[in-house]
Amino acid sequence: MSERLRVSSLARSRPACQTAVAELKVGMGQIEVAQGGHVLRTLLGSCIGLALHDPRTRVGGLAHIVLPASRGDMSPPGKFADTALPELLRLIGELGGRTDKLIAKVAGAANMFSASTGNLIGEQNLTAVEELLASRKIPVVGRHCGGTQGRRMAFFVETGEVTIDIVGSPSAVL
Repeated sequence: MSERLRVSSLARSRPACQTAVAELKVGMGQIEVAQGGHVLRTLLGSCIGLALHDPRTRVGGLAHIVLPASRGDMSPPGKFADTALPELLRLIGELGGRTDKLIAKVAGAANMFSASTGNLIGEQNLTAVEELLASRKIPVVGRHCGGTQGRRMAFFVETGEVTIDIVGSPSAVL
């Protein structure tokens, strides 16, 4: 059974009064969804961390997007922006999230190789994600993107809060 399915069944069966927090790591190209007291965590460089949240049902998901477009590649859907968003919406819907009431928070898109010039993969990823969100009318209410350093992203599904940590910088809350 996949980790996502395990979380989904936990989220459905967990009593509302339970306060234990389950933490899940979201690796490159992965998508995780949960409800309530879960924290979804990932590490980002030029990749995009896309957190979608339904505040009423407290259902949310996090995709770790590596590249902007699949171009027919049948890799795991979380790897590409154009396949990650539809899959994330489907999974959130399966947990009872209202996919027409979601808000988005986006992080990542760092230029990890400062000597690089031209069209940078982080910028391409961010552009693709923002265009896809706009086409689905999902507002981006928090953003922490760019720079030259990687970051840690933590998405607290119960509240929708996202924290960002970069070494040597104060934590940011989205």
